[in-house]
Parts: sequence; C-alpha cells; structure tokens
Amino acid sequence: MPALIHTCYRIVDIDRSVAFYDALGFEELHRMGLPDGATNIFMGFPDDGARLELTYNPGTEHYDVGTGYGHIAITAEDLDGTLAALADQGITPEREPYAVSDGGSRICFVRDPDDYRIELIERS
Repeated sequence: MPALIHTCYRIVDIDRSVAFYDALGFEELHRMGLPDGATNIFMGFPDDGARLELTYNPGTEHYDVGTGYGHIAITAEDLDGTLAALADQGITPEREPYAVSDGGSRICFVRDPDDYRIELIERS
C-alpha cells in the first residue's frame, strides 16, 4: 500500500524554524546539504520517523504561503499545558482553544516563523 511519508515546505531561517518545531515536540533527525546550496532539515516525533521536511534556500527572505495551503495537525495530550510551555518560548495561539462540536476535541492553531498554521488537537 502507498503511504504518506512526509510533508515539505520552505523556510527562511533554519534556527528559528527548528526551535519552533522543537517546542512542539519534534526533533531534528537529519540535515542534508544539496548541490544547489539548499539545506533540507528532516524533523519528526521520537520513534516516528521524519514526517516534516523543511527546505532552506539561501538568499530567499520570504515565501508566500498561498491560499491553497491549510495546515498540519498534531496531537497534544494536555492542550493547556502545551500552550503554557509554548508561551514560555513566545509562541501564542491564534485564539483560545475551542471545540468544533459539542463533546469534540479541543483545538487551537499556532503559526510557525514562516506563517504556516499548525493545528493542535487535544487527545488523551
């Protein structure tokens, strides 16, 4: 069966992006320089493999996220605790956590340094 193995998007500052994803629980698994001077940084959760590929192209100062991109979603066992830990690192949600439906999981969104949206879904 085919499998989705990773998502990739472009970043403008390796250190800021890696620190942001570290704060969400990712770890840097591999970094690879490319012949054109670009760098790929592979991030993942412990024991889950490289699910996120961040590509840095030197000399690019900004990317337009575009209207077609939505978000990636990750789980949080304790959404309030996760948000408190992120706040200590200057990462704040777009708005307070909420449930889409009665009895549904609480969610909220944060944005990475390049303005990509990350959905945090509370699941115990």
